[in-house]
Amino acid sequence: MQFTQEHQELQRSLKRFIDTEINPHVDEWEEAGIFPAHQVFRKMGELGFLGLCKPAEYGGLGLDYSYSVVMAEALGHIHCGGIPMAIGVQTDMCTPALARFGSDALRREFLAPAIAGETVGCIGVSEASGGSDVAAIRTTARKDGGDYVINGSKMWITNSLQADWICLLANTSEGAPHRNKTLIIVPMKTKGVSIAKKIRKIGMNSSDTGLIYFDDVRVPQHHAIGEEGMGFTYQMMQFQEERLWCAANALQSLTNCIDWTVEWARERQMFGGRLLDNQYVYFRLAELKTEVESLRALTYRACELYVGGQDVTELASMAKLKAGRLLRIVPDACLQFWGGMGYTWENLVSRTFRDGRLGSIGGGADEVMLGIIAKTMGIHPGKQAR
Repeated sequence: MQFTQEHQELQRSLKRFIDTEINPHVDEWEEAGIFPAHQVFRKMGELGFLGLCKPAEYGGLGLDYSYSVVMAEALGHIHCGGIPMAIGVQTDMCTPALARFGSDALRREFLAPAIAGETVGCIGVSEASGGSDVAAIRTTARKDGGDYVINGSKMWITNSLQADWICLLANTSEGAPHRNKTLIIVPMKTKGVSIAKKIRKIGMNSSDTGLIYFDDVRVPQHHAIGEEGMGFTYQMMQFQEERLWCAANALQSLTNCIDWTVEWARERQMFGGRLLDNQYVYFRLAELKTEVESLRALTYRACELYVGGQDVTELASMAKLKAGRLLRIVPDACLQFWGGMGYTWENLVSRTFRDGRLGSIGGGADEVMLGIIAKTMGIHPGKQAR
């Protein structure tokens, strides 16, 4: 993937926005356990950041997916993981299928306001009994007249405490688990939708995460995205973009973690010299930097092929797997060099350590990624890569 002047200007503009509108407030929002999504998204929408690759007729810029990858990377400039993830849900997780397969009416009602930052969306796939195994979800949507009547629950739902609507995956028939699901847009204020609780996490504190119940929730059948029964397929397509987004978003935060540690080790005096003068320290930091650049090359290659129209399920899964692993390895190694200072709550490396642990779980656990890769290699007993 070649960076153009337009890519670079996008990153510069977004980083300026982050420096003025987000980073000065991150500590406050982390302490509060939530950030003002509507306020932040509206400002981002006014600047065009929320619809880079979305159709122009709904307020997007109609650019190719490389711009989403560039944006995801720049969001790593934010001094926490929760806010970038919340933005990524809006741009690359709950809206791709809607933009690609939704009816004109559905896109005008839900996609256009999301691109403008006037509404907040979330994606409802995971359940307590079916997170990594998407085919095992139990939420149902049965037809009654012209409506769907939805019953079930969704768990670990990012943005759900502030969301205006949810892109919900539900079983709409009794058929095969890969052919009986439909993505449905459900306004969160619909009768029967209830947020049971805000889930307290070990990291990603400024991102609100909820458990949601659906009790005889009625929505019109025209709220279905695309063809009924194709929801599993559409969601797998969304996962390609979500996983590429996760890999790209890790790049800047991993680089920051190393850079902050280099700066600390250069100034830290111990045993008559600088911490950075120890061969183990500078060798280890050099090794970590090499790993991050390997992830960058893999992510950029996957992006280039995806923009060219190829299926990148395998490469996106590899990039997601590698990003999750590095989000565990790099902050842990860097934190060790900070000593006691690395174990303090306010330290940005320790925050990366806490926030980054989700990378190997959310959006498909490491084990799911390995299963997909094994299937694409033809060495897994299963037949379908997810």
